[in-house]
Amino acid sequence: MEHVTVQGVEVPAVGLGTWQLTGEECYETVSAALEFGYRHVDTAQMYENEEQVGRALTDSDVDREDVWITTKVTPGNARRDDVVESTKESLDRLGTDYVDLLLLHWPNPLVSFRDTARGMAELRDDGLIAHAGVSNFRRWRLRRAREKSTVPILADQVRFHPFYPHGALREYCGKTDTMLTAYSPLAHGGLIDDPVLAEIGERYDKTPVQVALRWATGFENVAVVPKTTSREHLRQNAEIFDFELSDDERDRITRPSYLKSTGLFLRNEMGI
Repeated sequence: MEHVTVQGVEVPAVGLGTWQLTGEECYETVSAALEFGYRHVDTAQMYENEEQVGRALTDSDVDREDVWITTKVTPGNARRDDVVESTKESLDRLGTDYVDLLLLHWPNPLVSFRDTARGMAELRDDGLIAHAGVSNFRRWRLRRAREKSTVPILADQVRFHPFYPHGALREYCGKTDTMLTAYSPLAHGGLIDDPVLAEIGERYDKTPVQVALRWATGFENVAVVPKTTSREHLRQNAEIFDFELSDDERDRITRPSYLKSTGLFLRNEMGI
């Protein structure tokens, strides 16, 4: 498995996203991912699946220190004391003494990130988290968060795919040695049958999904956390580092479209 290196920290470049995975399906999916060599698992308080993620990790043969675990604090827990207490509850559910990365899941306009960061710094000083970051922060919010934070911001997790490539944010992350973690890197399923990706994939004997993930991980400082429950897709998603896309192919894949990106997001949210 390839890694992204930021601020001297190595993070597996492909992880498993667990949004909308609950119960036994979540447990079985995380277990399968670990079996296939995944060493990066992404969860959140809002997902209500930390217990299942933790059980899968406990039941696996993989050592805890070999797995990068990210969880996220809900915006309602953004105040310092709530950050600390809710994270301790997350650790109990995960069955671990620490998480590798703690993110604020969404900005909370009623709470200064300075206060959130103080809670994260306390957790880091107590050894309960290794690193801190944010999620769903646009460039200007990330810049302000970095200015206010008492703890280094390792990552910003955002929706990221060829229709929503976040050029300005990605460039800023590169300049500040910050990891951009891509959730929904397959555009909520909208790239599975994409003709451009299919055409390019034929040249490398790869699926459109594998091409999309290789496109994303080809950027500096970008890791991906696609979600799937299919064992075959889990295997395929990890097998993307044995080919390289040309600059021309990457340009063809990159097709910014706010309208298309939003439409796919809404379709997924509404179950259409």
